[in-house]
Amino acid sequence: MSETQNIQWFPGHMAKTRRKIKEILPLIDAVAEVVDARIPVSSRNPELKSLIGEKPLIILLNKCDMADEKATEEWIKYYKAEGVTAIALDCKTGKGINLFKGTVKTALADRLKYYAEKGMVGKPLRVMVVGIPNVGKSSFINRIAGNNKAKAENRPGVTRGNQWFTIDKQLELLDTPGVLWPKFEDKTVGEHLAFTGAVKDNIIDTELLAMRLLELLKNTAPEKLAARYDGLDLSGDGYDLLCEVGKKRGMLIRGGETDTERAANMLLEEYRACKIGRITLERV
Repeated sequence: MSETQNIQWFPGHMAKTRRKIKEILPLIDAVAEVVDARIPVSSRNPELKSLIGEKPLIILLNKCDMADEKATEEWIKYYKAEGVTAIALDCKTGKGINLFKGTVKTALADRLKYYAEKGMVGKPLRVMVVGIPNVGKSSFINRIAGNNKAKAENRPGVTRGNQWFTIDKQLELLDTPGVLWPKFEDKTVGEHLAFTGAVKDNIIDTELLAMRLLELLKNTAPEKLAARYDGLDLSGDGYDLLCEVGKKRGMLIRGGETDTERAANMLLEEYRACKIGRITLERV
């Protein structure tokens, strides 16, 4: 899918966000990065590490209820070995949300001690929440803040400005717009973001995207794929699989051929709705 290598993904508001992050960083105690637990590599911003410098980082593996549980545990162990705290959560159900406050205060124990020594007891910790579009950043803030002041929509790039949220007397959060990088050097990153709906569907051909997803699922979750589509024969390539999936669902046109466009849309919708199963596309 060479098309993904030539697409510009850096709208002006995202470049502005990067500048804002640099400006606000001196006021921030830590950064919480929301990522998609199904694609923990592709849904992270590769520029973030250089942007935040030495600020403590907490990774929030959102949509964990859609990811393979064992794979998520492996990622948490991996991050811990790298000196980064990570927790699994699901903003829709609220799973794991209650771990966040304690995680922040543990990660910033030295900062709390410093405040106490300087007579600044009660000074709140300030955490900046970042993430690429559509990973659930605003939904996380709404959950943790107990209100809906942060705009949340199921489409990329809806949050435009910075917003502060008081969580409790010891914790404040700063919401920022989603950040993507200028272009994808690795086409796999673009595909994985498209599979999960983090980028707009009209950017990449839907049928080609569905074929690539089927090829990936054939290798990463063959039993779940076969079970979802009534004993699907996995011996063919992406095109063969898409045709068979369409036939299994009665999506035929004249001559008995598969309506591959309709089948592709259905497949992507079912994957994103977790109907094929809890699947992690990227493993440690």
